[in-house]
Amino acid sequence: MIDLNNLTIVSARAKLDAKEFSAVELAQAYLDEIKKKNGELNAYLEIYDDVLEQAKLADDRISKGESLPLLGVPLAIKDVILIKGRKVSAASKILENYVAPYDATVITKLKKQGAVFLGRTNTDEFAMGGSTENSAYGVTKNPHDTKRVAGGSSGGSVVAVAANLALGALGSDTGGSVREPASFCGIVGMKPTYGRVSRYGLIAMGSSLDCIGPVAKNAEDTQIIYDAICGQDVLDGTTINDQTYLKPILKKVIGVPWDLVNGKGVDIKVKENFKQSMENLEKLGFAVKDISLKNLDMALAIYYIIMPAEASTNLSRFDGVRYGMHKDGKNLLEDYLLTKGAGFGKEVRRRILLGTYVLSAGYYDAYYGKAVIARDLLKKEFARVFNEIDVIATPTAPFVAWKIGEKSDPLSVYLADIFTVTANIVGVPAISVPSGFTEVEGKKLPLGVQFMAPHGAEDALFEVGGKLNMV
Repeated sequence: MIDLNNLTIVSARAKLDAKEFSAVELAQAYLDEIKKKNGELNAYLEIYDDVLEQAKLADDRISKGESLPLLGVPLAIKDVILIKGRKVSAASKILENYVAPYDATVITKLKKQGAVFLGRTNTDEFAMGGSTENSAYGVTKNPHDTKRVAGGSSGGSVVAVAANLALGALGSDTGGSVREPASFCGIVGMKPTYGRVSRYGLIAMGSSLDCIGPVAKNAEDTQIIYDAICGQDVLDGTTINDQTYLKPILKKVIGVPWDLVNGKGVDIKVKENFKQSMENLEKLGFAVKDISLKNLDMALAIYYIIMPAEASTNLSRFDGVRYGMHKDGKNLLEDYLLTKGAGFGKEVRRRILLGTYVLSAGYYDAYYGKAVIARDLLKKEFARVFNEIDVIATPTAPFVAWKIGEKSDPLSVYLADIFTVTANIVGVPAISVPSGFTEVEGKKLPLGVQFMAPHGAEDALFEVGGKLNMV
């Protein structure tokens, strides 16, 4: 019997190499767990029918003496990342039966390592949302309390890891979509520096914000997945060379924008947990310093102008002509209206309308142009602050996971992104690590702390995040 509760990627690698169990046995253990739990949690939209065949190939490589970090390791893949010959729907009706014609670069890299793909995981439709309530295929539920959301948009990938339905996973993060669910479900989620991981083969939402990121039980496992997928890619012109940024010397100084942390809308239990986490890090030898980022309060407004603008542009390709759902109308315009009306859900339509509005004549300069200027100001502020500190710390989310259906007002859901969107706006790496639990209505619900580092300083995140993991 394999103890999935305490299994990590590191320990699985050692046990696979020592022949304590085979990759086939490990894959079967996860398939059995999926069979027991996925009906209720709805983490996976599809389990692949060749999982054991993939695992057998990994066993063959192990038997020949190969030992790569992810060889034979079962992973879950968010339903926005292309795997050749497999369905990828972005949890939308408009792409319900779309089959990927090629592999995303991250998938090519994982295949070379010999990772085993268990299946594709649920997400908010086109990754638009912070709760995985916007999927066309049902809500993903939080394993700590199935009446509550998992977070989003990478809720399926995060729940797969948190509920022992996968050993690790890939998600995508446009404004917190890996980190927020990781916080809500009590595991680690990481967003790399923009350009450190190729976006080739990722269904685009906001092209200047999107990042593919790893999900795992701890910081060490998260780093293993990150190391496997990062690197420059000729198929993605926005990727950067690993030497673009020099690795900083860790000064062990953590900056905290206390005015934001102590602001309105942040739950008192979240504040208390965060303060305790900072005290724990001080005991480990870190200095915690109050920092001022005067434009930080504009981050959410900047994000909810730039992201819908980019999303509306990216989603214009789903017209029923080139691929995906098609509805016949009396003419081409009616084809478009019928196809998009039936294919897109409410949240996607809302963001397309917002984005089209801020890019329209007469409003472009008033909204989108100003947001771009404000984004540059924020980037300069972060560069200044990072001259004095190693990482910036905040809570990952201002509150715990809410009850399914509780936040019917879209604005209240958008406010959940208050701490996470900034990393995407300025392009820096960020990680969410578990920081304990709080009891709500008789259930212990997880909380998380987020760390942001300078461009290219992922190592600092794994260092600090790993230390907090161990407290």
